[in-house]
Amino acid sequence: MMFLRSLQPIASCSRSASRILPPVAARGPRLTRFVTTRTTPYHINGQTYPLDDHSNVPPTILAKLDRNLHLNPSHPISILRSIIESHFSTFTPVTPSSPILTVTQNFDDLGFTPDHPGRALSDSYYLNKNHVLRTHTSAHEIETYQKGLNQWLLTADVYRRDEIDSSHYPVFHQMEGASVWPSSELYKLPQMNAELASKLAECPLIIEDTSSISPENPYQKSHDPEHAAQITQHLKHSLNSLIFRLFGPIATKDGEPLRIRWIDAYFPFTSPSFEVEVWWDGDWLELLGSGVMQQPLLNRAGVPDKSGWAFGLGLERLCMVLFSIPDIRLFWTEDPRFISQFTPGQITPFKPYSKYPPVTRDVSFWIPDASKKGVTQWHENDYCEIVRDVAGDLVETVQLIDEFTHPKTGRRSKTYRLTYRSMDRNLLNDEISGLQSEVERRTISEMGIEIR
Repeated sequence: MMFLRSLQPIASCSRSASRILPPVAARGPRLTRFVTTRTTPYHINGQTYPLDDHSNVPPTILAKLDRNLHLNPSHPISILRSIIESHFSTFTPVTPSSPILTVTQNFDDLGFTPDHPGRALSDSYYLNKNHVLRTHTSAHEIETYQKGLNQWLLTADVYRRDEIDSSHYPVFHQMEGASVWPSSELYKLPQMNAELASKLAECPLIIEDTSSISPENPYQKSHDPEHAAQITQHLKHSLNSLIFRLFGPIATKDGEPLRIRWIDAYFPFTSPSFEVEVWWDGDWLELLGSGVMQQPLLNRAGVPDKSGWAFGLGLERLCMVLFSIPDIRLFWTEDPRFISQFTPGQITPFKPYSKYPPVTRDVSFWIPDASKKGVTQWHENDYCEIVRDVAGDLVETVQLIDEFTHPKTGRRSKTYRLTYRSMDRNLLNDEISGLQSEVERRTISEMGIEIR
C-alpha cells in the first residue's frame, strides 16, 4: 500500500511499562534521464538484462542490491522490523527475494497511468524498459494476497532517484501490513474491538482523532457501513497499540502520556484513509499512512470475499527518530563503530563516534535550453545522480543556493553547493577537488551544461 503503513492481543500497558509511502505527488511526467555510461548488459544473480534507452542504474546503486540491511539482526533497520513483527505476532512476515521487478508488476498491475510521474526515468531506476528496481513494497501486494494470507507484514528495500541531504537516500526500506477477514467473519469485529479498546485503556495515552467520514474520505459503496466502521476501529486500535509500543517507553518516562493524532488523508488504494502523528520533541511527527483496503484491489488479487485494512511506513524515518541517528548515510556505513552500538530487540540511542569536518564546493552553470531540438529537460535528480555516482556516500548534501535568468538572453543559471563529509574519516582537499572535477566533467558531457 503506497502509504507514508493484527490481530494480536495488546500487551498490558501500565505506566511502569519500560510514508504506505504516499504516491509521488502529481506533477506531470518528467522527460529527463540520467545517461548511463555503461556499455555492457547488467548481470545480476545469474540473470542478464540487456541495455536499452531506459537503462539508468549506476554502479553505486547496483552495489546496494545484496546489502539487505533489514535482514541483519544487529542493524537498526532490522531491529525495528523485528520489534514490529513481534508486536503483531500473529501476522506472517513476508520478505520478497529480489528487488528487480517487471514494469508490469511495479506499475501496470497497480493502475499507474502511462504518464504517471512515478514512471519517469528521473524518478525510478530501470535496468531496461521492461525491468525496474522496486519503487515501493505495494508491488508485492497482489501476490501476497494470492498466497491466501489474511494478516501479513511485508518488508523490503526500495529504490528511487532522489535529492541528496541528511534524510534522503536512493535506497530505503518500507514495511506494510494488512489484516483482512472473509465476509463470514466480520461479525466478530465488535468483540475484537472491545478487547483491544480495553487493553488500550490501560496505556498512558492521549488520542486525538480529528478524522471523519465524509464525501472526501468516504466508506466504499461496496461495503456495509457498519462493517466498514468496525474495520476502521480495528485499524485505529491496532496502530495506536503499535505506536505506544515504539514511542511509549521513551515518551512517558517523565510521567507524561503519549499523544497520538489521527487526521484524514488520501491514498489511492484505501478509503477511508488516515495519517497518524505522534507528539515528539515539541511537534507533531508524521509516522504512517493507513486505511480500509479498496475493494477493487482485493478483487484483482482473487479474494473478493475479503475486506480489511492496511498500513505502511518508512523504516529509516522511524529509526532516525527512535535511535537518534542524524544522517541517513550512517545506515550504510560498514564502520564497526556504528553497528556495534546496537542490540537485537532493543531501541537504544546512537552515540556519535566522531564528527568530521565538511568540505564544500560551489559550482555555477548555465543549463541547456530544453526548447531546442534534441535537448532534454533539466532535472535536479539527474544532477544528483551524477554526483552520487562519482562521490558515493562522501557527498552529504547538494543544495541549490542561487538561480537566475539572464534578462537579455533568457538563459537560466543555477548555483549549487556540494557538501562532502565522510562518516568515518577526514577528507582531503585534493581528494574532493578530484571528485568535484569529475562531477563537472560528467555534468558537461551528459547533461549539456556550461560552467560559468
